[in-house]
Amino acid sequence: MQLSAEQTRWLLKVLQPEKTLGALPGVAALSEAVRAVLLGLPPDVYAAEHARMLGGAKEAARELASESAVTAMIDRLPLKEGARIIAFGDSHTSDPQSWAVILNELLIARGASVAINAAPGDTTTHRLIRIGEVIAQQPDWILLLVGVNDARTQGPTPTKTLVDHQETVRNLRELHQRVSHETKARCLWITPPAVNEERVSNHWGLSRFGVRFRNEDVARVAAAVRDIDAPTVDLFSILGTPPAPELLMEDGLHLTLAAQKRLAFEVMRGWSKVS
Repeated sequence: MQLSAEQTRWLLKVLQPEKTLGALPGVAALSEAVRAVLLGLPPDVYAAEHARMLGGAKEAARELASESAVTAMIDRLPLKEGARIIAFGDSHTSDPQSWAVILNELLIARGASVAINAAPGDTTTHRLIRIGEVIAQQPDWILLLVGVNDARTQGPTPTKTLVDHQETVRNLRELHQRVSHETKARCLWITPPAVNEERVSNHWGLSRFGVRFRNEDVARVAAAVRDIDAPTVDLFSILGTPPAPELLMEDGLHLTLAAQKRLAFEVMRGWSKVS
């Protein structure tokens, strides 16, 4: 079957074998050709689309950097030169043109950089396993966008979320406690955005796996993130329920480049207000 440009882009943004198989202990980094094969794409198609996506992220950063309001925000960020920053999360963050990639492009001129510790499909339970990797690096800042996959449900008439809400609350508290007690890092939390429920349930890719989301469940996760005693960017409220159509891919779940650019802006705006 010939995939459309949107379908090809979805595969690269969502499945990301380099962040799952390539992240396993003892497994060598996957070459671009291997990634293409795993996604069922011709290597030249994969390479061209991946390069296009990375170029889009760089262009989004250039556009933001040209705005005086953005440069003022960057100047106000509570960062020392050479600051080590880690963006921690799921596919919203591991996306090749994510807000974290855009933010890294913006901060390079400040002598800072953003490393990404994220994998598609991760719940807060998965992230509890990964937080040790972050703690070992002793960063100055951790930017956390987690929890949307906790709210995922399965099948046409789901009866539970992947992670029970009270377990999500405990996981978030444990993440916050570990970082607070085992590092000197400061944290900026980001609530997961809402989804377009109808588009999720009808998407050609997600529907094959029975994936569903209800915004009432995502809202509960967002509320739990807001309840953490730490600076927070309330993306759920900022982008609306559901977000505008142009901010979501056809699957109603993952963010377009326009949305990732907006998220980078909102993170900088919220972050620049932290004293």
